[in-house]
Amino acid sequence: MEATGTDEVEKIKSKFMSAWHNMKYSWVLKTKTYFSRNSPVFLLGKCYHFKTDGMYSGELSTDGSNFDKINTEISGNVEEFRKDFISRIWLTYREEFPQIKGSALTTDCGWGCTLRTGQMLLAQGLMLHFLGRAWVWPDALDIDNSDSESWTAHTVKKLTASFEASLTAEREPKILSNHHQGTVKRNYDDNEKRNEVYHRKIISWFGDSPLTAFGLHQLIEYGKKSGKIAGDWYGPAVVAHILRKAVEEARDPELQGVTVYVAQDCTVYSSDVIDRQCSFMDSGKADTKAVIILVPVRLGGERTNTDYLEFVKGILSLEYCVGIIGGKPKQSYYFAGFQDDSLIYMDPHYCQSFVDVSIKDFPLESFHCPSPKKMSFKKMDPSCTIGFYCRTVQDFEKASEEITKMLKSSSKEKYPLFTFVKGHSRDYDFASSPLHEENNLFSEDEKKRLKRISTEEFVLL
Repeated sequence: MEATGTDEVEKIKSKFMSAWHNMKYSWVLKTKTYFSRNSPVFLLGKCYHFKTDGMYSGELSTDGSNFDKINTEISGNVEEFRKDFISRIWLTYREEFPQIKGSALTTDCGWGCTLRTGQMLLAQGLMLHFLGRAWVWPDALDIDNSDSESWTAHTVKKLTASFEASLTAEREPKILSNHHQGTVKRNYDDNEKRNEVYHRKIISWFGDSPLTAFGLHQLIEYGKKSGKIAGDWYGPAVVAHILRKAVEEARDPELQGVTVYVAQDCTVYSSDVIDRQCSFMDSGKADTKAVIILVPVRLGGERTNTDYLEFVKGILSLEYCVGIIGGKPKQSYYFAGFQDDSLIYMDPHYCQSFVDVSIKDFPLESFHCPSPKKMSFKKMDPSCTIGFYCRTVQDFEKASEEITKMLKSSSKEKYPLFTFVKGHSRDYDFASSPLHEENNLFSEDEKKRLKRISTEEFVLL
């Protein structure tokens, strides 16, 4: 009985924490983000120009509120950018999901932001793999950005309702906003139907239930092998290793054609990457796999070195870049683009209700961010993980050459942020982790590395 009482207290506490975080961060969601019309905007390798020869000058809001002031050409370009941005998968704090094994937690509010940004990076890699970079969600512009203005009031109502329900021992009543009411049904052609199937499937792999391949529950299980438990803070490098394990252990046949490689001590060993790409699939056929390369780096000491700005911008200008797991001190963001010296990001800190992705036609709206946010590069925490996607061995070889040139040109000092080295890690007296490990998900060498990494990383709230 005492344990039950403790669980109830924890549930009430988590509801208040969720509501508090929504109150704390909802003003950010309400704030309009303005873009200069005089500078190009880059989003995961795509470039958008808002410049026009018309009379309008100043800044543009991507919510469409000042489209009437500009001509059709620039308006169309802003809409294309909005559609592209909204089509990226947005993964945020959730609440009231199935209890995490070994804890009483039913929300990741307050501690799971780096896991969420890691999920977003992996989701972008899978979107490149299954849908391609040109794909955009047909319903993207149906999401009403103005609805974010009602989220603060919605949170207050939800807090009150949660508190009353807790006092009466009732299940939390569901208060729906327009944000969660489905979009208008469309008629799709065969190719669009195929794309929509994969769109839903990718999102379903990140659902918050114990059985989903890349859901929070599974990631936490893999994190336990590196000494992390639910409720702990995770750094970008540790999350990179967790994502690698999650993809390695995924059993869905659709995922057998993808692998993840994590750079060792800021070094990408080309032969190790190619070995992963050429490993046998479960079907028994010898074929090459696509690879998502994750490179944990530090962009400086205690603060980010602004000398690295051009390199970060260069990386986000590549179409095979899948983003950056990073943030600013005490907050993790998913960086996906830039304009001038400001980074464009998606924020995981808004706590949304659990969505059961196992049901047919589950609502998609809460998995797509209605508006981009910007942050000065100077505010970025130096600890981050950079991600790339390469479909073939030839793509990897081309990417390694291109990125190496970029690293050399951006490095004013002797040593670049990271390097591509020919050969295997074992050739340089480093222990090479096996492709398929049984029983123990992390080798002893990996455990030591992860413990060292976790002491170097910043605390995320």
